[in-house]
Order: sequence, then structure tokens, then C-alpha cells
Amino acid sequence: MPHKTLTLVLITKPNEVLLGYKKRGFGSYKWNGFGGKVEENESIREAAIRELKEESGLVVSPNNLEQVGIINFEFVGDPIILEVHVFTSAIYDGQPFETEEMIPKWFKLQDIPFHEMWADDRLWFPLLLSGKKFQGYFLFQGHDVILKHALNIVENFCNLATE
Repeated sequence: MPHKTLTLVLITKPNEVLLGYKKRGFGSYKWNGFGGKVEENESIREAAIRELKEESGLVVSPNNLEQVGIINFEFVGDPIILEVHVFTSAIYDGQPFETEEMIPKWFKLQDIPFHEMWADDRLWFPLLLSGKKFQGYFLFQGHDVILKHALNIVENFCNLATE
């Protein structure tokens, strides 16, 4: 099946995570991390840095961006698998601000709005927040129902984003 490579960046600080409320496009009206498509002639890491800046105004250096996961998403009726490379960083420059696409907001870890996020987030977010690296697969019916999933902790994570 054809793949589309995407990025997702979650900025953290002690006991908080920065999420963005998606105002338009795929995943609109949900809270999510910041990210998007990897452009031609762009590495996965470069795309993550660019998307974070475009969607939140924050700047992160390549050395401060840690890849923590890869999740493949499949949607019934759509032949393209979304391969999402998940990153975190606690070191960044700037203050988040609203952009055309996202409204950023800090959430206390106990107040993460899972009921207003993708259904898979409540399954892998705890791994990310506890410092574990993971690989996952989710099969969705529409945008709200998970039909099948697999989620594995990875001890020796192969950082594909450096390629």
C-alpha cells in the first residue's frame, strides 16, 4: 500500500504539554500536536521543525528534537497508509501563538482533553509522557472509531528521522 510520511511534534515542560486546536483541514476541531506532510527534498526531522514553526511559532533545533514513535494509520476505504513520525522536545525558542491553522494551548498532564482528540491518542500518549518509545498501528472507520490496533514499546528505537 502507498504511504504518506507525516510528522507530529509534542512540546513539553514539567507536568504540561502544548497542544494545538486544529481550525481547518484534516483533523479539524480536534486538539493535537503540531506537524504535517514531509515535502520533497526535506528530511523527516526538517519537516517536523518546519511544521512546528508554521503551526505554533516555536523554533526547535534538530539536536533538541527526539523521535519517540512511529504510528501507521489506515482508514477504511482509503488506500494510503499515513506513516506518522512522533517527536518531543522540552527545549524550544519563542512563545506559541495562534496561526491560520492552529490555536496553541498548554495543558496540565492531568487535564489533557482526550475527549476532544483523536481516539488513538489516549492509547499512546501515556507511553510518550512516561518517556517510552513506541511503534503503533491503528485502523480507523471514519475519524472516530478504532477497528484494530497494535502498540509496542521499542527498546532500541531506530531513528529513521535522521535519514
